[in-house]
Amino acid sequence: MRLIRPLAAAALIGMLAGPAFARHEDPAAELAKITQGRVAGKPVDCINLRQAGSSQIIDGTAIVYTVGSTLYVNRPEGAKTLRSDDILFTKSYSSDLCRMDSVKLLDRGDRMMRGFVSLNEFVPYKRAG
Repeated sequence: MRLIRPLAAAALIGMLAGPAFARHEDPAAELAKITQGRVAGKPVDCINLRQAGSSQIIDGTAIVYTVGSTLYVNRPEGAKTLRSDDILFTKSYSSDLCRMDSVKLLDRGDRMMRGFVSLNEFVPYKRAG
């Protein structure tokens, strides 16, 4: 009985801390997995921010925006500072997110700004077929 409680507590701590210590794939492999079965299109300068359903950060590489069924991959200037656990803070003066816009990076733990990236062109990836 005495052994069960410490093991249960350790298991609970492991479940809570698991995501923070999760091993990440190689960024190139992660991006390849996300875009698998899709074909890259001609890059565009802007996407409609209001239609963007979600975004995902690929460590040190890119931000992937989902707009409808299309994925837009942006490899911003300063991408090496991107961390998958960052919070993206975008201040927009229109409904579009465009090349040359900056995105602030907030630390998920203390919500403090830890830097920013400048967006480049958005490469659309649509399902093949």
